[in-house]
Amino acid sequence: MKLVIQRVHSASVEVNHNVVSAIKKGLLVFLGVSNQDDGTQIDWLAKKLTDLRVFEDDTGKINLSVKDINGQILLVPQFTLYANCQRGRRPDFTEAGEPETAEQYFKDFAQALEEFGKKPLLGVFGAHMDISLVNDGPVTIILEKN
Repeated sequence: MKLVIQRVHSASVEVNHNVVSAIKKGLLVFLGVSNQDDGTQIDWLAKKLTDLRVFEDDTGKINLSVKDINGQILLVPQFTLYANCQRGRRPDFTEAGEPETAEQYFKDFAQALEEFGKKPLLGVFGAHMDISLVNDGPVTIILEKN
């Protein structure tokens, strides 16, 4: 599993011109599931994400987690995180997880985040989504667990 984490002032997801989820200060998280994932990565990644210190404290030091600042999480499924572009000009998605498995892991990951103290707002699995965000920093972190 792979997470692309962006610290944001705000972010939203639209499907068919309708906002389905929106957050203020917090984390926009893109979740990719590979065909090698077996679900054992979920709890480790969820705990790491909720405890990751990527927000500034009163002294300007990056020292606070999304829980510490009472921020929000917007979780978006993104199979293209496992695109392989080594050959040719068209990305190869054979490393991405099967849709049924990936969707279940997406739901399981959202549940794990809630169990670790941060109920996420969600993107829509399998939908064409328009993502808007105001990046804070920018701070973008890639977190992966095989």
